[in-house]
Amino acid sequence: MENLSLRLGSAERHFWLTRSVARVMGLNLSDAMHENRLSVQEYGDMVTRCRTCGAAEECELWLATRTGPDQTGPEACLNARVLQSLRQTA
Repeated sequence: MENLSLRLGSAERHFWLTRSVARVMGLNLSDAMHENRLSVQEYGDMVTRCRTCGAAEECELWLATRTGPDQTGPEACLNARVLQSLRQTA
């Protein structure tokens, strides 16, 4: 059986990508957890989901081209639905 970690992107890189996309969308994931709108498990799932994505470079380019808040994340974002849901409950 192939080791799952061999197919996942860097935990550190995707942790920061997840947080950065959320921040550009006007979300603070730490605040969302503190406010019980996001569980620790859900947050971990978001980072893991990001780690499975093959579009990290596109995400980094998207982040590099943002000059202000954005209503949506990168087009290929696997966490888009969760982030949009968090925006609606903020």
